[in-house]
Amino acid sequence: MNIAVQKTLSLLLLLVIGFLLRKKLKDPAQQKGLKTLILTVALPAIIFVALLKAEVEWDLLALPLLAISFNFILFFILKYTLPLFGIEKDTSQYRTYLLLFPSLAPGLSCFPFLIEYLGDDALAWGALSDIGNKVFVLIIAYMIAMSWYFKINKDIKSGNGEKIKSLLLSLINEPINMVIILALVLISVGIHLENLPVFVSTAISTLSNLMTPLVLIFIGIAVVFNWKQIRKIAGLLMVRSGLTFLLSGMVLIFAPQLSYAAILVLVVFPQSAISFWPFAHMASITALEQDTDKKTTKTFDMELAVNILACSLPFTTVIMLTVFSFGELFTSPTTLLTVGFSLVGLGIIKPILKLFNLIDYEPALKKETHSS
Repeated sequence: MNIAVQKTLSLLLLLVIGFLLRKKLKDPAQQKGLKTLILTVALPAIIFVALLKAEVEWDLLALPLLAISFNFILFFILKYTLPLFGIEKDTSQYRTYLLLFPSLAPGLSCFPFLIEYLGDDALAWGALSDIGNKVFVLIIAYMIAMSWYFKINKDIKSGNGEKIKSLLLSLINEPINMVIILALVLISVGIHLENLPVFVSTAISTLSNLMTPLVLIFIGIAVVFNWKQIRKIAGLLMVRSGLTFLLSGMVLIFAPQLSYAAILVLVVFPQSAISFWPFAHMASITALEQDTDKKTTKTFDMELAVNILACSLPFTTVIMLTVFSFGELFTSPTTLLTVGFSLVGLGIIKPILKLFNLIDYEPALKKETHSS
């Protein structure tokens, strides 16, 4: 059996174990504790190890710029295409989709697969790229959300300077970012993992080994099988994934000299699940709206936001496993463009069918109404 397929089956087994543990860990507080352990202990440890093991070239610091460019490109594409899917512009649903879909959460959905399939160098590239994404989801997404809030509630004075300052501080204080900064400082002075005291490197390496099983078990526990919600959101998730494959394919056309590992990072990193941070910004704004005595137009649809997050992680997991199981196939720009157009096509089938139904039946309905 192919080694990649065997690895995929072993990862799927961890997902099944997580699914079987759902009844034992159904309390949201328990799930939150598991997620906190992943994001504040296992993930920083594995990124620290990867950066100190890898030979990081300073021109790779361009990766955060590429990541934030992707965030903006997807934001502006969706800004003009969401109405084509029947999502009326300037509605709470439109703003919810537009803020969530360009964001990325590689820590839970991408990094475990990078380390398992590609190794330390690839994870180091992904971690550096995530700096740009973090700037988008923590700062820019918050500023966009607040601008919408003040646009809807014009009589409310904006005093969000302190909040932006606190967000900047949280960006610096987040464990993952602190680890990346520390690792880059150590690398810059020539200190690598083997130069650290053995007890330190052993402890950190042991913690990093927790990452993959914890994440996959967490996905198995958290996955939600609500088929009505999945049908509603799956189409747009396919379009998001398809657009991402198309963007990766176009970049690869202009950079054919990239290594196998670099190409797969280019393909899978932007396929990461939707980030929780924009949802947190939405929740804070919804709380502000609830605090006001008068009834105001809702800036975001929180129920829709929860459903999107619930569907995004398992959807992304399927994409990641597919790409890594057929790795060589996805290093071709032709494959990426074909898959991209196919997913976009599958995502727009329903809107197109609705359009044709309106064209075919609306005149008949009008005629019938007039004759009666």
